Amino acid sequence: MENLIPVNMVVGDRNYRIRIDPVNEEIVRKTVKLINDKILEFKSLFAGKDMQDYIAMVVLWYATNEKEAGRSQPLSTDFTGRIKVLEEMLDQVLEKK
Repeated sequence: MENLIPVNMVVGDRNYRIRIDPVNEEIVRKTVKLINDKILEFKSLFAGKDMQDYIAMVVLWYATNEKEAGRSQPLSTDFTGRIKVLEEMLDQVLEKK
């Protein structure tokens, strides 16, 4: 835990300062890019009231994709790592409130 690096991430128009293992930085950045790209795509395709609507759509899309990709297979290490990083980001945001 001592070798965590601070990084700034923007997800759905909100800034998050998180600390991650340098080994996971590329994965986290690619995941954040994918999330933001999907938010923009859903904004152009669907009507939503606010950013939370689009984030919910992305979560549903992402979970469905993962389920289809590995129907009977356990979660991949890569996916589990991404979920862990997202959980840490959410925990940090919730701790600030």
